[in-house]
Parts: sequence; C-alpha cells; structure tokens
Amino acid sequence: MKIRASFLLELIVNLALPWLAYRLALPHWGETGGLIASAVPPVIWSLVELARFRRVDALSVLVLLGIVLSIAAMAAGGSPRMLLLRESLVSGAIGVAFLASLLMPRPLVFYLARATVAREKADGAAQIDALWRARPAFASALRLMTAVWGVGLTVETAVRVFMAMTWPIERFLVVSPFASYGIYGALLLWTFWYRKGLKKRASDAGGAAGDFAG
Repeated sequence: MKIRASFLLELIVNLALPWLAYRLALPHWGETGGLIASAVPPVIWSLVELARFRRVDALSVLVLLGIVLSIAAMAAGGSPRMLLLRESLVSGAIGVAFLASLLMPRPLVFYLARATVAREKADGAAQIDALWRARPAFASALRLMTAVWGVGLTVETAVRVFMAMTWPIERFLVVSPFASYGIYGALLLWTFWYRKGLKKRASDAGGAAGDFAG
C-alpha cells in the first residue's frame, strides 16, 4: 500500500505518541503508570475514528492489546525475565490472532486492508467486499498473507521466550533485537515480493484492488 499522509498520521498516533507518553510518564509514575499513559493516544484516536466513521481503528486495537498484555505481565509478577517478555507479548498476541482468524470466513488481513482502503475512498469498503466475493485468487492471497504473518510473528515470540527463559539477561538484551528485526525484515521482504504478484493479478480489477496492492 502506498504511504499516504493519513497512514503516516495513524502510525505516529499509534506508535510514536504511545512511546513518547511512556517516556514522559516513566520518571513520575513508574513502569505501570507509563504503560497506562501510553494507552491514552490510541484510545483518543479510536474514539475519534468511532465518532467520524462509526468504526474502530484496527491498528489502535492491536496497540492497546499489547499495552494491556504488558500491564498484565507486570501484575503477574514483574520479575526481570517476565519484563523481558513484555515486548514479545504484542507480536505473539497478533500472531495468534492472525492464525485464529484463518478459521473465520474472512481473515484478519482482509479487515485491515478493508479499513485502509475505506479510509482513502468513500466506497472502498464496498469495493473490497465485492473483490473478495468476485475474485477467489484475491481471497486466497489475503489468506496466505495472514498465515505467513501469523506464523512469522508466533515464531518470533517463541524464539524470544526461549532466549529470555534460558539465556543470561545480558546476552538476551544484546541478541534478541537482531533476532526480532531479522524475522520482521524477512516478513517485510516476502510481503513486498508477494505484493508485486498480487498487484499483477489485481490490476485488471482496478479500483480498490489497485489501491491495496499498489
């Protein structure tokens, strides 16, 4: 999908602002207070999206889920090794959600694509719905993307859990970012490669298909 101003604003609100709120609140309210403060920007964004478009932003929901899981991990014990895992809880939860959505009539990537196109075009949601019904190849592509990202994120979490539970903490802090970014990078490279093929298959459909694949 092309990078647009609205998409960049969405990333800033859901990724940059939560981090900034956390860093500002941490010295005053501690770890838990910082995490709670980091939830404020995506909550406000979701409320605005709900008021304007009668829908909840999917990225905000995923970010909030990760924050809630982080707070739950701290409440469960707050040991150093538990805290090492809090960043992986986000990717793990998303990976499981992706895989579980394959059992549903429409996978999670479908709803993420639908929300993105709907934000850019007044009839974008209807076009994605029609494309899903009319083109089985498009539906299969979204299911494959959901499966690949679900497996990749779940594997990333499993690797970090293994390292956090068995390695010395110092070694984990040095090596784990390389493992995580390596997996994320492989997923992104695969997505860019696969998207080219999807764009070719969707070019004849035009409209929402071109917006999603291009």
